[in-house]
Amino acid sequence: MRRIGLIAGGGRLPVRIVDACRKAGHQVVTVAIENHADDILPQADLVVRMGAAGRIIDFFREAGVDELVMAGPVRRPSLAEIRPDGWGARFLFRSGAAMLGDDGLLSAISKELEKEGFRVIGADELLGDALAGEGLIAGEEPDSAARADITRGIGVLAAIAPVDVGQAVVVQSGLVLGVEAVEGTDELIRRTAGLRRDGPPPVLVKAPKPQQDRRLDLPTVGATTVRALVAHGFAGLAIEAGGVMLMERDEVMREIEQNGMFLYAFPPPAET
Repeated sequence: MRRIGLIAGGGRLPVRIVDACRKAGHQVVTVAIENHADDILPQADLVVRMGAAGRIIDFFREAGVDELVMAGPVRRPSLAEIRPDGWGARFLFRSGAAMLGDDGLLSAISKELEKEGFRVIGADELLGDALAGEGLIAGEEPDSAARADITRGIGVLAAIAPVDVGQAVVVQSGLVLGVEAVEGTDELIRRTAGLRRDGPPPVLVKAPKPQQDRRLDLPTVGATTVRALVAHGFAGLAIEAGGVMLMERDEVMREIEQNGMFLYAFPPPAET
């Protein structure tokens, strides 16, 4: 029996991981990050503030955990908000975390956890069926205008990937209405709704950054995102096949079908 530690942020992904682990016969020990992990709180074994890294590590060791998974969004706090304990302070000093982007910070955290003797795994290892396969997933095939916007969005995400900005972009008729930043995908959708032009409706394109550690920050799409797309009149959603986890698949597909949209998975970039 595997004994898996879950460091839980927000959203439904941590809940789904707990359910999947239990169905597979694994023991899962959950630490919820205070003020971020509302959905998982009723099932959490420990709730801690973000800066209590040493407490988290000690707790998992005491529970006999040897594998760790991090799942769910966590708003990046200021250094003043973190209030790091001893372990956290040493990590911040060694890694220069204040100067790292999100990918660099997560990678540094995973390396430190591995030094502590844990094996860091990805949520997709536990939820393999959540990864989207290539091609049309739901709805009508994107028309020529939507396909052109998807291609444009893929190019934009590839161009901004090295500066570690975001994982999603909104495109309409070749015009980039917005790029995801710290606000997250759902707020990106709402923000760009007021910027749309006349003509074909916009498209949301979402993909992981090529350089990111996919064990730690694999993008997800769920019913909340799709409902935001519906509310703001988007043509549909394009995601990278094998690089985006699809949560609440049945509900997502139903929303897409009922509202005349599309959910399409484009192929990942060719390896060079």
